[in-house]
Amino acid sequence: MTKQEIMDAITGCAQKLGRTPSILEVMKMGQVSRRQMRAEFGSFTQALRECNLEREISSGQKVPLEQLFVDWAGVVRKVGKAPSMSEYEAMSKFSCKPLVRCFGSWRQVAYGLTQFAEGRGLAEPWKAELELAAVKGGDQDAQWMLRREAPTAKANMLAALKERALTAGPTAGATYGPPMWPGPLAYAPVNELGVVFLFGWMAPQLGYVVHRIQPEFPDCEAMRLVGEDRCELVKAEFEYESRNFLKHMHDVKGCNMIICWRHNWPECPLEVLELRKALSLQQSAFSQNLLPQNLTTD
Repeated sequence: MTKQEIMDAITGCAQKLGRTPSILEVMKMGQVSRRQMRAEFGSFTQALRECNLEREISSGQKVPLEQLFVDWAGVVRKVGKAPSMSEYEAMSKFSCKPLVRCFGSWRQVAYGLTQFAEGRGLAEPWKAELELAAVKGGDQDAQWMLRREAPTAKANMLAALKERALTAGPTAGATYGPPMWPGPLAYAPVNELGVVFLFGWMAPQLGYVVHRIQPEFPDCEAMRLVGEDRCELVKAEFEYESRNFLKHMHDVKGCNMIICWRHNWPECPLEVLELRKALSLQQSAFSQNLLPQNLTTD
């Protein structure tokens, strides 16, 4: 087919449907192959642009993650598994970019959206779709998303980091965070162990008393003051960045909060204590001769 014939097929589908068609609708109704469209336009999105058509949601518009989840779950129902990028692009009214931007890579999307659904009470209404994405995703990417980090592997990693920190002296060219003295650390944390150390120093000032620190998930159990005469038990996972919770494949049902240095996961379904922000508030309070009370978390 020529370029003009493909454009005529796309506009003809749009007129029949009364809206912008999907690539599958064009392939079925217009008898156009995906290869032909790519050869002439490079992508289906570019073909729509040249036909003066747009997808229902423009690329510059921010879409709530809940809406993206519902749309993704609909594609899961159609393909019977966690969709590949090409399957999602073909059947969704959105592009892959928002989900990749949110979760870091397409391989983490299914797991990340499952965790999001668990945290927002969406897992039960979409139980069948989540089971399809988890059980029938037979390709390597789907299997990779289902793996959980072994507790022994994490324990070994933490032990190695601790041994290195204890035995290694000052090293030329070593990585240090920004200066933050006076304080318990000369420099801001650059890894998870720095977060653990800093929280241990800040815990009493933030209203926490630690019950247990362990190498297994979750890392910490603590009591938190929630009133003058009341406290509550919280289970927390330490991360250098909040989004690492996804990379480490943790289950949101296994803890209440994430304690991190940098919060970079806006859609996180858990409470996040960002020590960088809490420390800034604390230092500001001290500079005004105030007690560091009611430090908030995101």
